[in-house]
Amino acid sequence: MDILKEDTIAAIATPFGTGGTGKIRISGPKAYQIGDRLFRSANEPKKISEQKTYTAHYGYIIDPELNKEVEEVVAIVMRGPRSFTGENVLEFDCHGGMTPLKRVLDLVLASGSRLAEPGEYSRRAFMNGRIDLAQAEGIIEVINAKTEKSLDIAVGHLTGKLSDRVEDLKDKAVEMLAHLEAAIDYPEDEIEGFKADELAARFKRLEEGIAELLATSKQGKIYQEGLKTVIVGKPNVGKSSLLNYFLEEKRAIVTDIPGTTRDVIEEFISLQGIPLKIIDTAGIRETEDKVEKIGVERTRESAAKADLILFMLDINQGVTKEDLEIYNLIKDKPVIVIVNKTDLEPEVDYKLLTDKFSEHTLIKISLKEEAGLEELKDAVLGEVLTEELSGSDDVMITRTRHRNALREGLEAIKRVISTYQANMPYDFLTIDLKECLAQLGKITGETVTEDIIDRIFKDFCLGK
Repeated sequence: MDILKEDTIAAIATPFGTGGTGKIRISGPKAYQIGDRLFRSANEPKKISEQKTYTAHYGYIIDPELNKEVEEVVAIVMRGPRSFTGENVLEFDCHGGMTPLKRVLDLVLASGSRLAEPGEYSRRAFMNGRIDLAQAEGIIEVINAKTEKSLDIAVGHLTGKLSDRVEDLKDKAVEMLAHLEAAIDYPEDEIEGFKADELAARFKRLEEGIAELLATSKQGKIYQEGLKTVIVGKPNVGKSSLLNYFLEEKRAIVTDIPGTTRDVIEEFISLQGIPLKIIDTAGIRETEDKVEKIGVERTRESAAKADLILFMLDINQGVTKEDLEIYNLIKDKPVIVIVNKTDLEPEVDYKLLTDKFSEHTLIKISLKEEAGLEELKDAVLGEVLTEELSGSDDVMITRTRHRNALREGLEAIKRVISTYQANMPYDFLTIDLKECLAQLGKITGETVTEDIIDRIFKDFCLGK
């Protein structure tokens, strides 16, 4: 894709399906020319091209070939450069069915526009300087937010909180780089604001600032992607009932027949603002059923990739050979051992269970009587809410791209400090300081390559 486009783009900017309203978004130099051709106001003589910015107009879409009204709409005018894309933007709010939306879009495309590529509106906003790259990525984070806390973080990125933190770090690096290069070029002169004996402290402050921001990445990853929490155990220990409890609905089929769950079931829940991706799995056991075998293998794969495992036991059956085999598969992961069916007569002493699974938290519950379930939730939160995860700062690193850039930037400033401590000439300091600055610039987009930009925006939906 060319960096800047002179053509006009259009797309349906609302989700596919039937709803109250749907939106067609047009951006580019021919937006109002298309509006003049297709829109007829219900109550005023002015053309779209004559209307003021940030105004809405009720009327109809006309098929110019048939001179026929085909849809009732509200036309919204947003003139560049003070629009989202920085270009002239026109939106038609239509009825929400796919048939009227497609009909209007077809007329718009036939009148001088082309279908927008995924993420092209946001890309144009970035290229036209309306938003930086971190803010653009904040858009997709807002759309994909899974909890209110996730949304708060995403909105912070969209409104520039992350960018402001990165800009502050960049300013520190730029100021030091300018002073060092001036001292190299004019070694005999006194450089205003430059004190050689303060360099070590200034380098250290930059290192600490980058490290502090990078330290939020563990927390940010959880809020952005959710904590993958897998429920495992042999058949009929209550895994599907536990999933249904977390979801507060009957999502999984529950029967007394072993092997009912034959595939993984994934759902998101919010636990104190933390998104948990709860995965109910097929019971692990030896079976000749081909379909169940596939489910068991998927269970093993899910457990291997899990951030947290809820390992369920049936106290009425005691600890069986099957239970121990499953435990040996997962014991090196973060595990909470859940002893279910405590309303029934136990077949094993609880103390023996505690001793056998002493490396992990053990919680006793009864799903039938809903006993011990709050303690289970607290135990899950206890696995997540470490000291690193207890902050309230809305600026968190949620994307792998940002995390990698900060890591590289941190390594670069550490090399600067090592070089300085070795009493090397200033020229050597500037090499790694420039690298640090370039890595920080990748986050907001100043130093990112076009192939990276392409990769970022291709993940956006069509109307964004």
